[in-house]
Amino acid sequence: MSPMASQNDPITIDQVEDLARQKISSQAYNYYSCGADDQRALESNRTDFDSLYVLPRVLRDVSHVDTSVKIFGQTLPIPIGIAPTAMQRLASPEGELDVSRAASSMGLNMTLSSNSTTSLEDVISARQQTSNTVPPFWFQIYLHTKLELSVPLIKRAEAAGYQALVLTVDSPVLGNRINERKEPLILPEGITLANSKNNSSNSRKPTFNRVMMDARNKKKYEQGLLEADGREYNASLTWKSAMEFLRSTTNMKIIVKGIMAPEDAQAAIDHGADAIVVSNHGGRQLGCAPSTIKALPEIVNVAKGRIPVIFDGGVRRGSDVFKALALGADFVLVGRPVLWGLGFKGREGVETVMNILERELSRTMALAGTARVQDINSSFLRQSVDGRLNKL
Repeated sequence: MSPMASQNDPITIDQVEDLARQKISSQAYNYYSCGADDQRALESNRTDFDSLYVLPRVLRDVSHVDTSVKIFGQTLPIPIGIAPTAMQRLASPEGELDVSRAASSMGLNMTLSSNSTTSLEDVISARQQTSNTVPPFWFQIYLHTKLELSVPLIKRAEAAGYQALVLTVDSPVLGNRINERKEPLILPEGITLANSKNNSSNSRKPTFNRVMMDARNKKKYEQGLLEADGREYNASLTWKSAMEFLRSTTNMKIIVKGIMAPEDAQAAIDHGADAIVVSNHGGRQLGCAPSTIKALPEIVNVAKGRIPVIFDGGVRRGSDVFKALALGADFVLVGRPVLWGLGFKGREGVETVMNILERELSRTMALAGTARVQDINSSFLRQSVDGRLNKL
């Protein structure tokens, strides 16, 4: 670790993670950091960026680099938003409140997990006006088997002022998360799932979905379903049933998160999604799934600019953001880095993470020879094949 990092002044996301790991509990770190199965998808999300090279262009005016983008008609200072991650008070006492304050102070987009440890109303109340604009906050949700159980939460999010609903679609069941099965997550005293209808000590226990994840045989799994009584994640959803339900329930924009196949990108467009998120759930669902950066080009080719394509998975450097944008993403989300910032130093740590990514992206753009995000495209990328650099 560099001398600066050792003085609690990290200059890379990896250094922030090292510092956060020293501060948060081992149970929280293992929960946040683990992937599914043998963690291949988790690893490839990061390492597959390394097969892409940025080809520098020179003698191009990069005296002013503009990292701003528009999403749903609103201008944001950087093409990077905060992904939904659960139970942030495991990383810091203020948890989601600190993330909200950091996002709003920097004018950034934030998506709140429905499994947050702070109520959705309190999180958006902590959002502050910045430069005469209010940064867009979105709300992530899973749908229950009994769809009516999801309605009150959706209505609360809309009434509170969230501008989009992010529907996670890659979790009909939870992936095989070995770390969680070895050490089931039980929330510490004083921390609950704050958006739960039964916000009590019961919401500190492992959820029905996590209990069923650890079922060792079919009988125990089916017993878990009976006990859940429709409160488990909905495994019977279809494009038609999900989108019709949401359109009849809310006027918020609907973003579908968990798209990895080009056919599903087309289905999302056909069924009226306002945007999609290319995501493999941070490698936490299907361990043998491809990395999101490998899946991105096919999905962009299907979308053809008709709706925004948002990207997440494995981003740890500003150059990773550049590469995702070059492959056609309109916007990029980061999850674990924000948790590491939160664990490192609360709100200030989250701001540190986002500033690191902004500076790295701006520097990459200047060295690549492009001054605007809108001008980033695949011509700036090369891939090594049989020892040669090939165009994508």
